[in-house]
Amino acid sequence: MELALVGVGATGSRVVDCIREIEAETGRTFTGGNAIVCDISRSPTDDVETVPEDRRVLIGDTHPQVTVDGVDGGPDIAAEVTRGDLPEIRRALDAIDVYDADGVLVAAGLGSATGSGAGSVLVEELQATYDEPVYALGVLPADEDGDAAALNAARAIRTIVPAAASTITFDHDAWLKPEAENGEDATRALARRICTLFAAGERDSNTIAENAVDSSDVVRTLEPGGIVSIGHATTDVVSGGAGLFARLLSWFGYDPDEPADRTTDAAKVNSLVQQATTSRLTVPCDVASAERALVVLSGPPSAFSRRGFESARQWLEEEADTVEILAGDDPRDRSSTLEALVVLSNVTDVPRIDDLQRAAVATQRDDGEAAAATPPSE
Repeated sequence: MELALVGVGATGSRVVDCIREIEAETGRTFTGGNAIVCDISRSPTDDVETVPEDRRVLIGDTHPQVTVDGVDGGPDIAAEVTRGDLPEIRRALDAIDVYDADGVLVAAGLGSATGSGAGSVLVEELQATYDEPVYALGVLPADEDGDAAALNAARAIRTIVPAAASTITFDHDAWLKPEAENGEDATRALARRICTLFAAGERDSNTIAENAVDSSDVVRTLEPGGIVSIGHATTDVVSGGAGLFARLLSWFGYDPDEPADRTTDAAKVNSLVQQATTSRLTVPCDVASAERALVVLSGPPSAFSRRGFESARQWLEEEADTVEILAGDDPRDRSSTLEALVVLSNVTDVPRIDDLQRAAVATQRDDGEAAAATPPSE
């Protein structure tokens, strides 16, 4: 799937930068260099390395409520600044091939004023300008970020989720836990999932896929809108085992090798999909609340097991309580890693978002009570 990237604010810019890094490391080309980053500040950021300087947009640098650290105010000021500088943002967008892309992904940290306010404006602007679906990637704040961040995130969810074609959500709190970190940087973990999803279907040498994933599968899965959670699991494999003829025979149910070997492969694939679904979601949610799901098995075709894949798909149908589950292969001849990606679309039972909404209501109530208790100035 050809995807254009738009990073908003410091967090969104770092996410886009990391996606580009993972894309280069894995030899994928699904963005085709189509990426810009946009921030509200008086000075450009030095944290972005993969996006050329002419595609780094700095707005609000003359606004009185913008400092070197960003917006001195809430999302409303950020939205006002962004609307005022839309012509400059449109010029930057003209430099990337959005019209040739299959979709646009807007990444933003929802806890910041810039990510919440500017992110909402840019999603609405892109949806009104282009026919391609505009997806959002929203990073939720951690508890330690405070009440203001929770309020910003709650407001962003109410504005971005209805406007975007779908909103992939990432819960920082869940990934800051030592048992969930698993030695991988949180931003890289998120970027790896985005690359595996949107690069699915790219041709890797001359490998033939029995049931290849393509952009239409991704679009259809994300079509219901709402909140999206992504699970991912990997295991190392020895590539280069079976040849093309053996793979073709296995697709028709014939195994020229020892049956026990294929049983092991089937169990491995089945277990990998279940692990991706239950332990590594970008935002913890009730799997049964998903409207649709997509399963992508990526890696060397010699490690694929059709029986294991179908068994995992049936298991997910029962867990998600839906038959709207798409599944497909993403062969990678040069990979020594077998990956399982599970996309849960339009999930409605997301405890972390419920917590943020409650915290936002409490903050607004406390602010209102404090204002009412303050005597008027003479």
